[in-house]
Amino acid sequence: MRRLSVALSIAVVTMLLLTGCSVSHTAVRAADNAIVLGADRTSTCASDDHCAIPSPLMDEAHRVLTDSTDERPAHFVTLLGDSEAAMVARIHLIRAARTSIDIQTYIWDRDDAGDVILDELVQAAKRGVKVRILADQLFSFNDPRWLDQLAFAHANLQIRLYNPTFNEAQTSPVEFAAGIVCCFYKFNQRMHNKVLVADNVIGITGGRNYQNRYFDWDNDFDYVDRDVMVAGPAAQAMGASFELFWNHKRSVSLSRLRDINALLRKHEAQPWTTPVYAHPERVARVQAEAADTDWIEDYLLLPSFHTSHVEFFSDLPAKTEQPKERDAHEFTSNVMRMVGSAKREVLLQTPYLVMSKRAQTIFERLHKQPDPPRIIVSTNSLASTDAFAVYALSYKHRKRYLTEFGFEIYELKPHAIGPAQDNALSSSEDGPPVEDVPVTTKRESTRVAGSGGSGSSSARVIGTESRSSLSVKRNGKRNRPPPLISLGRRFGLHAKSIVVDDTFAMVGSHNFDPRSDHYNTEAGVIVYDNDFAQALRQSIMRDTQPENAWVIGPRQQSSLDSAMEDVSSSLPLFDFWPYRYATSYELKPGCTPMRPSDPAFLTCYTPVGDFPDVAGSPKSIYTRLITAFGAGVQGVL
Repeated sequence: MRRLSVALSIAVVTMLLLTGCSVSHTAVRAADNAIVLGADRTSTCASDDHCAIPSPLMDEAHRVLTDSTDERPAHFVTLLGDSEAAMVARIHLIRAARTSIDIQTYIWDRDDAGDVILDELVQAAKRGVKVRILADQLFSFNDPRWLDQLAFAHANLQIRLYNPTFNEAQTSPVEFAAGIVCCFYKFNQRMHNKVLVADNVIGITGGRNYQNRYFDWDNDFDYVDRDVMVAGPAAQAMGASFELFWNHKRSVSLSRLRDINALLRKHEAQPWTTPVYAHPERVARVQAEAADTDWIEDYLLLPSFHTSHVEFFSDLPAKTEQPKERDAHEFTSNVMRMVGSAKREVLLQTPYLVMSKRAQTIFERLHKQPDPPRIIVSTNSLASTDAFAVYALSYKHRKRYLTEFGFEIYELKPHAIGPAQDNALSSSEDGPPVEDVPVTTKRESTRVAGSGGSGSSSARVIGTESRSSLSVKRNGKRNRPPPLISLGRRFGLHAKSIVVDDTFAMVGSHNFDPRSDHYNTEAGVIVYDNDFAQALRQSIMRDTQPENAWVIGPRQQSSLDSAMEDVSSSLPLFDFWPYRYATSYELKPGCTPMRPSDPAFLTCYTPVGDFPDVAGSPKSIYTRLITAFGAGVQGVL
């Protein structure tokens, strides 16, 4: 233990020295010159439009911009709840771009999802499109040699990394630990925005990063996520926001990073070649769909909503340096205002149910109103999350959420069957009370999506998620969820969305937690449209149905247990009382779903324990320990 302490102390001192050790101007110039001389400058296109593919999305984007005025802006918006549609939309927009592609993200991994998008971007650069990638340093491109290769892939492709704490692209485990100790605030300030903008007329924002998990391509653990594609003035606002981040001093070019600078000056990088994919058949399928105009019209254009009032918001890069400045929290402030204005209902979907103080104040005030709005929360269970430490704090405050805020909490099951067709909620017998959820017909279709629209047997119907119960081994990735009693591929919630009173809705990167409030920069769109809000509500409510979620409700307990829990949970440390106010419930066969507040609730629901389907494991123990001791780190988890 003493040796570990000494080693960490030495590491901290070393990191403190390295923090101020920037690359010399001479070395930066040499690396930049090497890129200028060595980057690929070949062109695959001689036409003025840079050989962009025909695109009904681009055509419609230009049309709405032409129709838009300051007094009455025009937009079209498409929900991207289906993972394959989300991937196809990105590839299609990259191929359809004529002048520019800007991408901002938190995670970029070296797997099939990350590689196919990178390859499409390199090909776009080769046909003459200006491509810029801005990625948060901590979890993106963590291989210097990979970045060295990308730096020379083409002169039209530029990459910058945001907030490299130690002036390096790669963060070692020792540096990670040292960063927390020596540079806690700076190290924790991350760029969590996710944006793709093509030609500054159409863009995508939401929760997805560039990693297999976000597109149902991880055979072990995938995320239920959501983006929105928007064309019109809001897309131009996305482009303006990207420009602010791109030019901020925390966005660092590769030549200014120590571990890459030396590689760039040697100029030994291999030319960019088509990646070797782990599953080439699925990559070929989405690439073919991206080139199929009929597919694009059926699954991305026809389901869109034409509306006037759409706003893109982003926290400013200054949020990371002036966290108390109101203007820097633009997106965060708007999210809070829209929730605080609720009259009838707030539907919140978040992977991490840890409320910031600001959010707690809003929900407490709403619940104290004479006629409080209904607050429905869709979130993760311990069985479905890979962030068990955050879940532990959510578990700690269950009683407050149910009694002081009036939450109805539905926790995702790890093998949730996923959304059915968009008319799946036409019957309230299959889920929580949804009598007021209108059925949309905008996405009803029997067309089977296949490569090139051929209707192949491996194709999927858009509007569904293929979630097969495959038993596969773990692959050693970070953030593994706890082991389960049941077998099969699992899913965790990552979508961040809010619907207020069925009148306006938000899709973005904000988790409604302290980290999103105070540390990370966040972005997203707010759409003021009844039809869009109802469609988003319907999508979220699917994840609360009995086959997809456990409902959290009060357990039968003695007054002594209740009093002891109140005392225990109020303590910052030693919250070990095992008999909690609330637990997870499963609907009994033959019963009709009902709210936990219904007097007959306990007659139709069976308690299934605090952590259903979780096998006895260290993470179950850790969850209890963080519940007991973790109150002080709530703000940064």
